[in-house]
Parts: sequence; structure tokens; C-alpha cells
Amino acid sequence: MNLEAARTARESLELVFQMSNTLSVLVALCDYGLNPESLAALVKEFQRESPHNASTSASLASTIRTAQTAPPLP
Repeated sequence: MNLEAARTARESLELVFQMSNTLSVLVALCDYGLNPESLAALVKEFQRESPHNASTSASLASTIRTAQTAPPLP
């Protein structure tokens, strides 16, 4: 495998891993009782503001981690 193909494969796997993590977090948030439509709007807003901004992704990940550790809604 040439260097370019290896780089592309690595980037593709990283993207799939990131998407998988994001999806599992969104499903968990729905399980905690958050409105799926509201979550979808939030994701769309993040994408519109900065589709490839690492700091936005880190901020979203931090927010999601905080929500995951919160106790379930009654």
C-alpha cells in the first residue's frame, strides 16, 4: 500500500470512529430523555458554524461527556 492510500485509509477509519462515538452519545442522550429533534438541531447548528473545527468538536464532546455523567432524569 502506498503512503497516500495508507493516509486516506487512516483518515477514513478515524472519521468512522468519530461518527460512531457521536452516534452512541446521541443515543445515550435520548435514553436520558433529551428530545431527539432538539439534539438534531444542535448537531446541525454545530455543523453549520464550523464543520471541520477541532475546538468545536472538542467542545461538543465535553458537553456530551458532562451530560453522560449526569444522573438520569426522573
